[in-house]
Amino acid sequence: MEEHAGQGGITVRRALELPGLRAGLPEVVAGGDRLGRTVRWVHAGEAPNLPSLLKGGELLLTTGLGLGARPAEQRAFVRRLADRGIAALVVELGPRFSRLPAALVDTARSVGLPLVQLHREVPFVTVTEEIHTEIVNGHYALLRRAEEVHRRCTEALLGGGGVPQVLRILAGFGGNPVFLETPDGQLLYAAGPGAGTAAAADPLQVWEGLRGQREAREQGPPAGSVLVDVPGGGHGTAAVRARLVLLAVASPLAPVHRMAAERAADILAVVLMQARQEEELAARGRGDFLTDLAEGRIAAQDAPAQAGVLGFRPGAGPLLPVVMRLVPELASSGNWAVLARAVGEELSAVGVPVLLGVRPVEGRVPLLVGLRSEPDRTAVADRVAAALRAGVARAGLERAGTQAPVVVVGVAGGWATAGAGLRHAAETAAAAQGLPERPWYDARRLDIDLLLWRLREHPDLAAFVERAIGPLLAHDAVSRPPLLPTLETYLAHAGRKAETARELHLNRQTLYNRLARIAELLGTDLDDPQTVLGLSLALRARRHVGFGHTPGVPAST
Repeated sequence: MEEHAGQGGITVRRALELPGLRAGLPEVVAGGDRLGRTVRWVHAGEAPNLPSLLKGGELLLTTGLGLGARPAEQRAFVRRLADRGIAALVVELGPRFSRLPAALVDTARSVGLPLVQLHREVPFVTVTEEIHTEIVNGHYALLRRAEEVHRRCTEALLGGGGVPQVLRILAGFGGNPVFLETPDGQLLYAAGPGAGTAAAADPLQVWEGLRGQREAREQGPPAGSVLVDVPGGGHGTAAVRARLVLLAVASPLAPVHRMAAERAADILAVVLMQARQEEELAARGRGDFLTDLAEGRIAAQDAPAQAGVLGFRPGAGPLLPVVMRLVPELASSGNWAVLARAVGEELSAVGVPVLLGVRPVEGRVPLLVGLRSEPDRTAVADRVAAALRAGVARAGLERAGTQAPVVVVGVAGGWATAGAGLRHAAETAAAAQGLPERPWYDARRLDIDLLLWRLREHPDLAAFVERAIGPLLAHDAVSRPPLLPTLETYLAHAGRKAETARELHLNRQTLYNRLARIAELLGTDLDDPQTVLGLSLALRARRHVGFGHTPGVPAST
């Protein structure tokens, strides 16, 4: 197989341009179209058994003493060199040959071996030193390119990235799609070189085609691909945790791409060792797909095919976006592999198509659920939320004193709105932290909380809370009984005093006294609709601007 420049060696053409061989006035008499071959090493000799000493890729320097005197010997010598796969034969003219014999030239042409004659004597040692220096420099350049990929991958991980970022860097470097698969060939992650490249086609569609070829022919990746094992640190089957697959879709893969893949595999081994379970890797891959869909990085028309590759084929019914968010104490526990498996098993009993992913960085579990019709939304949401919470319990992520996971159900729709629905549900799940616990929250009913959450860093929101309820917060910090729970309960019951007193276990007069004290502290009328609206907003906003809420008392809904 002919090798080309840029694959880690010096070409025959480049060797002829170096001062050592150029001083010999080289003339290419055969194989002029093969000068792009890579020279792996240089060998000089005159023995008749030279071909048996070569391994392939050498540039052979000789004065011709070992080529034989008879045409048959010369033809056999050249054929043996071609069989060994040498890069080129360079013969120095002189006492042995004043011009290369026709038998030698004709045979070299027939076997496609570059044959060069030197019209002047040159010191072979100088030629050898020059070419070897070029070869070493070429390998060093390849090593530097591979190390640059290793550096970028390491920086990506240190910056909070994960497997997708490493694969995207590798795909961009090689200009071809890259895949991470389990040892038995199941896809974990896929990455393409990016838009504007010849291989910018969706890598998941490429993988789908590759999988079809594998199943039809019962064979591995096509010729020219690069496969690199990601070590698992064990023995036997445990020694390989995953495999990197680089496909030569747009351009041939060179040795430097294998070198880069091997260095990336070492980095991925650390990531996978931390992840510990392929279930988590697959769930992370689905979580990345759902996040890319939510962030608009996947077009709606491409999403069904990509989801199908990941095993989600919901049919023609609406899609229901769901997001579960864990509190930081639970999200940082590191049990995402157990959680992904437990939740997946619980969801399998729900009876509807579900695409489940995990996003450990954000501490959330995104899902897409296939509905038969819009009226099924509430019933399916009940079952999905129950399955999510059961999976959290099975994974051992329930802790006393911490808030239960928040489950938000978005707006059902088609693929055109699925991304926006997931994004809305994810943001609402963040905004819902601290609300009274419910089996699940309807994203459509929390738009005010979401708006306040988005404004949480704006100084005007904190100033509004301070103006509206600051005196009450200051009172409760030093006096008892606290009055804020009374106001929260009163507003939650829309100003109905009897229901408020009943829930707070107060007699009517005590409640009236407390309400009067609240009105006095705030300098306002609690029966004024505008005042009530402002206080309700302030109570909601205080969760997002650092004021917190009274321990043991639910925040206002």
